[in-house]
Amino acid sequence: MNRRTFLLATTAAGAFSQIKAQPLPNPLPRWRGFNLLEKFVAREGGSGRRGAYRESDFEWMANWGFDFVRLPMSYRCWAPGDPAHWTELNETVLKEVDAAVRLGKQYNLHVNLNLHRIPGYCVNPPAEALNLWTDDRALEAAVFHWKHLAERYKGIPNAEVSFDLINEPANVSEAAYVRVVRALVEGIRSVDRERLIIADGLQYGTLPVFGLAGTGLGQSTRGYAPMVVSHYGANWVQGSTDWAVPTWPAKGSNGSAEALRRNMIEPWQKLQAQGVGIHVGEWGCYNRTPHEVALAWMEDQLKLWQAAGWGWSLWNLRGAFGILNSDRPDVAYKDFKGARLDEKMLELLRRY
Repeated sequence: MNRRTFLLATTAAGAFSQIKAQPLPNPLPRWRGFNLLEKFVAREGGSGRRGAYRESDFEWMANWGFDFVRLPMSYRCWAPGDPAHWTELNETVLKEVDAAVRLGKQYNLHVNLNLHRIPGYCVNPPAEALNLWTDDRALEAAVFHWKHLAERYKGIPNAEVSFDLINEPANVSEAAYVRVVRALVEGIRSVDRERLIIADGLQYGTLPVFGLAGTGLGQSTRGYAPMVVSHYGANWVQGSTDWAVPTWPAKGSNGSAEALRRNMIEPWQKLQAQGVGIHVGEWGCYNRTPHEVALAWMEDQLKLWQAAGWGWSLWNLRGAFGILNSDRPDVAYKDFKGARLDEKMLELLRRY
């Protein structure tokens, strides 16, 4: 190879590498914010509500510079868990959801409505009476609830409200999941053809669903890997209280930023390359992981998502994963309007 050919070849290769290094376009905005849990589960013992959403949460998030709030909700907050009464709606509770949507508009926060428990399925116990993936009665009820929400918020711009259909589908085939999602989407779009809809990935939100590419839906992934870091000491995760105290980088082949990129970013970028918008609907680190380890792990996640052009939503604002009242034993909290604020975590989140 002569010098001129060599220079042309290396220049072209360099240009190609620069093109490849450019982030893929993401059809979803890079929304960043928090999950609020007031409707996460129904009152102990059955239907009911845990409380109204707090205006102060919306005000604080907006003042800190965030622009997104995800509301994981149980349908049992406004309807009975008995399949015979699934379509009986409690308007008082639904008006509290309306109020949250208005607060989002007031404070310029996008509100993402998610059915964490939908008729026929929830990732958390107790199990539903019928199975959403196999029972048409459950699917009909699920369509009913989403159609009602679509009617309720029809006309509100997508910049203000989106729907996240089913939280963390697990132990279901892609074909069965796609069938259910398509039915829910058809129901929503029979009422509001333009509503922005997001579907969680398979296997607890960790796997992209290529069978939904081309439907116009965004998809939501998760940021909990590896769980030996994010869920250390979480008593609802079997064996986690016996795990070794985590470090970051962690031991093993999955304990590095490079492993996160390879395992949790690249598979979703293949979906993104097909024009599907990606958002990290949930992520965070439980309060038993040492604080400095948690922050180091979180920063690697945030850097990766920033490079990919993805937004995120921390689980949660207030509570064991959040920046307020998280009860970490190794944090010097700042008093913030009656709450205990983890300033270091807040500062980290605001940088990304």
